[in-house]
Amino acid sequence: MIHYKEIDSSMFESIKEIYRKESWNTYLKDDEKLIRVFNTSLYMLGAFDDSKLIGFIRCVGDGEHILLVQDLIVDPKYQKKGIGTFLFKTVMEKYAEARMFMVITDKNDIVDNKFYRSFNFKKLEERDMAGYIR
Repeated sequence: MIHYKEIDSSMFESIKEIYRKESWNTYLKDDEKLIRVFNTSLYMLGAFDDSKLIGFIRCVGDGEHILLVQDLIVDPKYQKKGIGTFLFKTVMEKYAEARMFMVITDKNDIVDNKFYRSFNFKKLEERDMAGYIR
């Protein structure tokens, strides 16, 4: 049975394994940096099958004025089972009062864009806003 609980850097190897399975290789280049990232994240919620971590959501920001969902990732074996939806909805509810709730994804990723639109999220240009990135 799938259950959910907050996680931290103590799940480091399990987190890395999920990144590896999904080829999020940028995260796998510097273990020390990755541990610092986890330790300074605002909120991390994991999905578990018994004791095995199978997915998680990681948020950064202050939780009041800005919340950015930095990572939402589920082991490929467990995708399309509502796990990502549960993780995302939980964070949306937890930070419902945050002034800006953001997520960034590849504009050409059809699946991700459809997923976020299903929660009534809009592209910045649809909100008369501009985003800049270095």
